[in-house]
Amino acid sequence: MLEAWQAIVLGLVEGVTEYLPVSSTGHLILAASLLGLDAPATRESLDAFSIVIQGGAILAVVGLYRERVAQLLRGAIGRDPTGLRLLGNLALGFLPAALLGPLLDGWIEANLFRVGPVLAALSVGGAWMIWLDRRRAGHPPHDASVPTIDTLHWRQALAIGGFQCVAMWPGTSRSMMTIAGGTLLGMRPRESAEFSFLLGLPTLGAACLYKLAKNLLGAARHGTPNLFEQLGIPSTLLGLVVASVSAALAVRWLVGFLNRHGLAAFGWYRLALCALLGALAWAGIVTIA
Repeated sequence: MLEAWQAIVLGLVEGVTEYLPVSSTGHLILAASLLGLDAPATRESLDAFSIVIQGGAILAVVGLYRERVAQLLRGAIGRDPTGLRLLGNLALGFLPAALLGPLLDGWIEANLFRVGPVLAALSVGGAWMIWLDRRRAGHPPHDASVPTIDTLHWRQALAIGGFQCVAMWPGTSRSMMTIAGGTLLGMRPRESAEFSFLLGLPTLGAACLYKLAKNLLGAARHGTPNLFEQLGIPSTLLGLVVASVSAALAVRWLVGFLNRHGLAAFGWYRLALCALLGALAWAGIVTIA
């Protein structure tokens, strides 16, 4: 069973890192190993737990961006043209992951949840963010040419969805790919981050439901304990609540930070995290599998 304090720690790590472009996967791997929760007997359920508590991050965005969510709902019933346009762009952004996710899930779990691929994703992503921030500083966009979340072209939304697919590689970070991808396409970091947060609603929601169903059906088929039986319903719910609160605080902080400092700081942090994880994995202290 997962202890309450362990659920709090994992929920806090998930909530803080889910929307920051620093790889929640890398942080959860580190946290689970340091807490002694990466034993083979519980690894499958813990992996499912790490996905399911993303529901807390979803609730955080729904609460913080409730006016945008209401606009999307009005657009869905034809009462808000801007909301309908944004809804269409989010659907296009979600489409690539919706098509590729179920097809690649098994292969990714079998081949990419290893030390080398995770560290490579962390380091390459960090270097890319540093380069992108310097490129943007050297070529400031003209206000008239900067797309906003309301004026984003459907091709740009689809392209951001393509960037999001790269984040299926563990250690990459979905928020890093979508925020940096939007910035590369000309959006300001604040606008790119908001689109990334909203795009996370269908993406993370689908991932949560898929992983939960996979865990429950697999447990029933093989007669093994499912996520809730192995880790405990109270602990799972506690992790969800902590993830929701911490994600809300992280999102509010991130928007202000991006406006003032850009992406480079997160790139340097990713490189430092890569070095730390690599050293701990080499020493046998943490396991990435």
